[in-house]
Amino acid sequence: MVGAEFELVVKLLDEIISDRTVPKNIRAAAEESKNSLGNEKDNLELRISMAIHVLDEIINDPNMPLYARTKIWNVVSTLEQKRRELS
Repeated sequence: MVGAEFELVVKLLDEIISDRTVPKNIRAAAEESKNSLGNEKDNLELRISMAIHVLDEIINDPNMPLYARTKIWNVVSTLEQKRRELS
């Protein structure tokens, strides 16, 4: 289960995952990123880094709707801030 500190991130990722107008590969990357954050076996900094990496790979996809790109940028910004707080 993803902690309360990631409520906004999970909400934004869920919006992307459930939006059928977003291409399937982007929804899959959002799902993978969400699953990375919820993986309790890894430490928090690693989970955040894995989620950022997955989202960075798809951020420049030309088929991505602009509103989805904005949501992903918000997610990445929030995750980077949390990662800095851990350092």
